[in-house]
Amino acid sequence: MTQIKLKRIYEDPEPTDGYRVFVDRLWPRGMKKEAAHFDLWEKDVTPSPELRKWFHQAPDERWNEFAALYSKELNGSEAAKAFVEKISQYPIVTLLYASKSPDHNHALILKKYLEELMVGDR
Repeated sequence: MTQIKLKRIYEDPEPTDGYRVFVDRLWPRGMKKEAAHFDLWEKDVTPSPELRKWFHQAPDERWNEFAALYSKELNGSEAAKAFVEKISQYPIVTLLYASKSPDHNHALILKKYLEELMVGDR
């Protein structure tokens, strides 16, 4: 099974990162694409623009509701299912995100979704 890790895109890449996937819809401020060292930019598995904007207005207060709504989006997403197929061939995949918060970001929810889906496919 693929091991999924999380890391801010601003952190230096390491050999233990494996296949590095940037999972934000928008490119992070102040970062040059050449400096990011990613293998894939997967915009289609990110929260919808409406959900992302709503969440960013009050991330701490809206976290639980955001997690439920984003999980619902993922469950209905063909792109998310296709993403599992793309990454299942790699032993280690690191999801890269730009958020400053390690506790309230969509990559945490995506990681959980991917792990649950991959275990279900066994």
